[in-house]
Amino acid sequence: MDVIDLFPRSIVQGKLNLKLLNQCLLHCENVLRNPGANPDASQRLAGQLSQQRELNPTQPAILELCENVLLNGCEQWIRHVIDRQPPQGRGPWVPGRYQLKLIDIWLNCQRESDYNPMHTHGGSFSGVVFLKVPKQIDGTSFDGQLCFHGPEEYHLQSFRTGMSHYVLPKPGDFYIFPAWQPHSVMPFRGSGERWSLAFNAVAQPGSTRLTPPGKNKNLSLSNQRPRAWGF
Repeated sequence: MDVIDLFPRSIVQGKLNLKLLNQCLLHCENVLRNPGANPDASQRLAGQLSQQRELNPTQPAILELCENVLLNGCEQWIRHVIDRQPPQGRGPWVPGRYQLKLIDIWLNCQRESDYNPMHTHGGSFSGVVFLKVPKQIDGTSFDGQLCFHGPEEYHLQSFRTGMSHYVLPKPGDFYIFPAWQPHSVMPFRGSGERWSLAFNAVAQPGSTRLTPPGKNKNLSLSNQRPRAWGF
């Protein structure tokens, strides 16, 4: 016999190169030294954090991060998931029929006892990039960890396992996921600051059609045979 794990949730995981990580760190240091130069993002966010500052996506380090890493990660998620669907069920999510665009990106500065409650984002994709992590966040407890939540509440006694997945933050690591994916950040104890970048992006369908209007109407998804009613 075998065991089948049903309904997986796909999350892109990667790591920044050291040069880009240092460039982002330097920029965020400047942002926190001059907080008035970057708008406060906390009023529209769920996090109960020390500081949350909007970032300028045209700033060189942030622009490189968004265009060469984050949007590419969204594209990788789409190809990983959509290419496994039947051709007739992929909708507009085939190359050339959509465009990925950044909505916003911001800096999270988390200090002792700060936290981010379980929440979701708007748009199509969201993600986090870890920049700085206090040394006591080491995986020996849930402190400071990012948690991805499943569709049901975790309850071991009734065998509802695998309903939460904790991620230990490490500088340079990033995660990209659908905007509807619930997630949270645990508080931590002790000194230091935990820095991360978060972003939202949207996948916009284009107007280009793969087939001329009027063609392939009323097709069965399963076999493409014309039929009188239905899809």
